[in-house]
Amino acid sequence: MKLMIQIPCYNEAETLGLAIHDLPTHIDGIDTIEYLIINDGSKDATVEAARKLGVHHIVSFRRNKGLARGFLAGLDACLRLGADIIVNTDADNQYCGADIERLVRPILDGEAHVVIGERPIDETEHFSPLKKKLQHLGSWVVRVASKTDIPDAPSGFRAYSRDAALRINVINDYTYTLETIVQAGRDKMAIKSVPIRTNPELRKSRLFHSMWGYVKKSVLTIMRAYLMYRPLYFFMLLGGIISAVGAAFFIRFFVFVLMGDSSGHVQSLIFASMMMIIGFQTIVVGLLGDIISANRKILQDVQYHLRKMDYDHDSNKEPVYETSDLMAVTEEDEKENYEIIKVFVYRYICLKYTKLF
Repeated sequence: MKLMIQIPCYNEAETLGLAIHDLPTHIDGIDTIEYLIINDGSKDATVEAARKLGVHHIVSFRRNKGLARGFLAGLDACLRLGADIIVNTDADNQYCGADIERLVRPILDGEAHVVIGERPIDETEHFSPLKKKLQHLGSWVVRVASKTDIPDAPSGFRAYSRDAALRINVINDYTYTLETIVQAGRDKMAIKSVPIRTNPELRKSRLFHSMWGYVKKSVLTIMRAYLMYRPLYFFMLLGGIISAVGAAFFIRFFVFVLMGDSSGHVQSLIFASMMMIIGFQTIVVGLLGDIISANRKILQDVQYHLRKMDYDHDSNKEPVYETSDLMAVTEEDEKENYEIIKVFVYRYICLKYTKLF
């Protein structure tokens, strides 16, 4: 059983040492523990510091690409290196490294695919009262959207089984924390939360520059993730509300007709007709979205099997990363992947044409 601990880094030369020294070197049930950092375009000596600290693997970008892309690059590297469990933590030593055993234990015991570390938000001194309220509110919205009971959705301290990591997709460039919980919940993955400890703040968060900017991006991320999985429900609800407004004005117009006072109320009829048409079109958008969502589920299943074949084949190889790419591999690997995809696409097209004719 191989555990890989990945650490996204951006100008973390000063704090990386504290985070690395706090990581565990042995966990019962784990045979091998390796560390991997994702250098997200750091301009300081982060890479040199990582090498001196004995970090096993380094993935580097030439320029900053954001937390979400760095997270995906780390998952890709860990999977290619044969990781059975992947833990994500921060380079600012925000989380207590000794609690990694708490994260991986439910996966080792077969209780969960994804484990989220629950921070003591109300007891964290460097969180303002407003931030605490927003953290709780955001977590509640994610719980509703994902149909899970995760109390601390923004927490970046989490563990993934190999199977869960193979299924993870992140669409936005902002953050992975909220979207991956919605995906895990909607895909019926076993997801669990465990209490963890945090360390005193060493620096301010670099994820957002203002509180309201963070709120706006988080809301958009949650809505986008939810619409990917429940487009029909959302657009039917929205279309139903719009149509109900139109129906109310229709009723208003016909009440005036029955009262013999229809003159001067044609505007109500026009407005009602317009709202009914918009409501119907909105519902049609939901139906189209549902068809696209069903197709996405099929493609995700295909993606999972392709990833599994690719990563299982390359689990004993050291991945070679181009700093300008998110998931670049060796030229030999690209040729093999191309042949696999070409065969699959050919079979898929043959199957479709067989059904058509």
